Amino acid sequence: MMFAFLVTFIFALFVWLVFFKFKWLKLTPTWGVITLFFVVHLLLTFVIGVRFVAPYSTNLKVVQHTIQLVPRLPEPTLVTAVLVKPDVFVKKGQPLFQFDRRPYEYQVQQLKAQLEAAKAGRLSSKYKVDQLNAGLAGANQEVLMYKSDLEAAEQKVARTKSELEYASYQQQLSQGLAQNGAGTEEDAQKWKAQMNADEAAVSQAVAEAERSRLKYKSQWEGVNTTVAGASAELKQSAAAQKQADATIASVKAQLELARYYLENTLMVAPENGYIVNLQVQPGMVAGIYRVGGIASFIVDSDRYLLASYTQQNLKYVKVGQPVEVALDLYPGQIFQGKVDSVWWANGEGQYLPSDVIPQFYPADPMKPLGQFAVKIYLNNPAQVGLPIGAQGAAAIYAGKGGFAVVRKITIRMHSWFNWLYPMPF
Repeated sequence: MMFAFLVTFIFALFVWLVFFKFKWLKLTPTWGVITLFFVVHLLLTFVIGVRFVAPYSTNLKVVQHTIQLVPRLPEPTLVTAVLVKPDVFVKKGQPLFQFDRRPYEYQVQQLKAQLEAAKAGRLSSKYKVDQLNAGLAGANQEVLMYKSDLEAAEQKVARTKSELEYASYQQQLSQGLAQNGAGTEEDAQKWKAQMNADEAAVSQAVAEAERSRLKYKSQWEGVNTTVAGASAELKQSAAAQKQADATIASVKAQLELARYYLENTLMVAPENGYIVNLQVQPGMVAGIYRVGGIASFIVDSDRYLLASYTQQNLKYVKVGQPVEVALDLYPGQIFQGKVDSVWWANGEGQYLPSDVIPQFYPADPMKPLGQFAVKIYLNNPAQVGLPIGAQGAAAIYAGKGGFAVVRKITIRMHSWFNWLYPMPF
């Protein structure tokens, strides 16, 4: 900066001595053009230095996070009370709007009753499963009893056959003795009657053994029919119990969702902040459009400044460099801050997925070049209120020296000029 001033001073002194003091040369149009050519280039030195050493932007705005308040309800619901006033600070969790609770309370009560009914059904299924388990154990025991009955019947058949053989032998022996006169005919008839009785007993024992065999050997797909029937009924009851468990789980999930909607009939502040342009009134129906908000909530925390600069002016800008801010809301005042970050991105470099091939044309010289934004935090934001959308100018000091001094003068002129701008006439 000092070198540029020194060169300018020497050149001005040279022009004064040559053309005015000693008049060594006459200031003709040709010499005038040559002199102006050097003057313009000397002035460009100051312009370039100020632009790169102390970038300046008049497109500064205050940015705050906003939350769109959308009712988290499944259907349009009546607003019964507005518990907040516009432009009044509220704390996180403070009630804002009350919606009609009745439809959601009824749904919760209905689901509670369904849950109790499902639990009763499950308990009944459990008792039936326990009963069928006992029945299955009894069926298995009956199979063992059938086996014992079959063995007893087979033993009876063997015993009666032995008795029949003995009676047959005695009858033949008595008949022979009677024919030879060694025995009585009465004994022969007695043993014949006994043999007939034993034959009947054998037939009866065989029939009983066959019946026991059929009971024990009766199977379906390799399983005793009694056991198979009890097992099938048990499986059916177990499936009914699982279905009851699934019904209970489903009703519980529906009940939790209904309770969630019931809790959301009272909308509370998501953060510390305030609402502007409050248009909600009791009696209106909210939630007609599921994506539509009923109010905008301005978050009080993490407020920052955002200024846009032409890309070439950010060549030497770094995080942490000092910044001076002039807000239009506060004429004549300058606020100190620092660079928090540079947003090295611009929407002009973004292309959405499409089947259309992009077309490129020469840039419109009347439109400003693509700019990048710089995020700025004030050193002491408590000194000044920063409403969302407030505008102003910002100067970043990427270096020191005379160029920075020129920029300090420029931004202070801007701040003081805000007393007059816009002109009232």
